[in-house]
Amino acid sequence: MKTPLIAPSVLSADFTHFAAAAADIDASGAEWLHLDVMDGHFVPNLTFGPQLVAGLRPQSAAVFDVHLMVYRPENLVEAFVQAGADYITFHEEAVVHSHRLIGVIHHLGKKAGISIVPSTPVSGITELLPFVDLVLVMTVDPGFGGQTLIPSCLEKIKTLAQIREQREYRFLISVDGGIHAHTAPLVREAGADVLVTGAAFFQAPDKATLVRRLKGLEL
Repeated sequence: MKTPLIAPSVLSADFTHFAAAAADIDASGAEWLHLDVMDGHFVPNLTFGPQLVAGLRPQSAAVFDVHLMVYRPENLVEAFVQAGADYITFHEEAVVHSHRLIGVIHHLGKKAGISIVPSTPVSGITELLPFVDLVLVMTVDPGFGGQTLIPSCLEKIKTLAQIREQREYRFLISVDGGIHAHTAPLVREAGADVLVTGAAFFQAPDKATLVRRLKGLEL
């Protein structure tokens, strides 16, 4: 198994102390900072916009991983690019012309990701896999943090890893939902490259130790 990248999600941080949350992520040894953008329509919650990304960008050396859980993400991509996103991931379920949007993100000089909710099979994005830089597998129904991983979603990770190896694709497999010290070995074994963690990270008294456990470097 490869040692995965860790991407704490600021959705679970104290919203009055985002700068401190970014500092905690950098100090922990996590490589990415995950930002869940929600519109209250695609998912039943509202979070934040590009202003937060722009505000945090000077505060962190992490890779900024922006996850657009919104309808019409094509209307927001340029603003998040300008704000400082490195990866921009949108949902297959929210877009008709996904291939076109991937091209737009690449044209703007950023990495493009596509995400699927638990009810969407891998077959729904097979035609897009040669073009994306990242596939984000949601292992909970998106919208709120602190949920329990749905075990059947592990099969999607395995399927994606098999397709990638067989066809020599280069996308990363990211997993988001119910990731903590006890579930991390399952998703690592399935083939995940990036582990998005929220409540487990921000509630951990020793975040650096948690990051090492998530990576499989410490028991």
